[in-house]
Amino acid sequence: MKTVLITGCSSGFGLETAKYFLDRDWTVIATMRTPRDDVLPSSAHLKLLQLDVTDADSIRRAVEAAGPVDVLVNNAGVGMLGPFESTSMDAVREVFETNTFGTMAVTQALLPQFRARKAGVVINVASSVTLTSLPLLPVYTASKAAIVAFTASLALELKEFNIRVGVVLPGMAPETPFASNAHARVTQSFPDDYAPTMQAVLSGFQNYDGPVTHAADVAEVIWQAVHDSATAFRVPAGADAIEWFKRG
Repeated sequence: MKTVLITGCSSGFGLETAKYFLDRDWTVIATMRTPRDDVLPSSAHLKLLQLDVTDADSIRRAVEAAGPVDVLVNNAGVGMLGPFESTSMDAVREVFETNTFGTMAVTQALLPQFRARKAGVVINVASSVTLTSLPLLPVYTASKAAIVAFTASLALELKEFNIRVGVVLPGMAPETPFASNAHARVTQSFPDDYAPTMQAVLSGFQNYDGPVTHAADVAEVIWQAVHDSATAFRVPAGADAIEWFKRG
């Protein structure tokens, strides 16, 4: 029985991916900043671990407690929306600490065991905003674009050790808490000149009725990427992401 470690499992893509792998008889190590035992079904194949991807000690403890891992899914992430001019550099660093450096740090912590076994898979969850340009998302987009570039280079670096690395690009998922979490980081104070753009973008999100991404779409694409060595390095997940991917 193989083991997958997934970050950010308290809700959304991470939670759905944990359920997906559990249903297919994998051992699942579901990590959360604050572990909750009420979001996943009880299973002898499930281990809940505390993991804050921005904390080196937390990463070390989680990796030690996890033991041998076959697949790493770096899913933990935060959003941010607002004019860059009015975004503090502390806020910028907060987003990069989770989305970019957190992904890198957890990956680095697990690579020694993958390399020693000459086997392993790393799947990084980025975003389809890296496929198209949208206003008011420069910090979030940059943090995810960095992961796409990181993944591309790492895939080449680790190929000789039989370690596969890929990136999944989900689209907009209004059914998950991610959007509301991103809105919690909406810049509240900005020059009036940006007000029309803010209003237009927020209205666009609220009134959007096109194709969207469901958490189950992302879980399925992650499963396929783990199991099919022929899967492309970059894979869109969700109807809207696929549409953007084709255009790009």
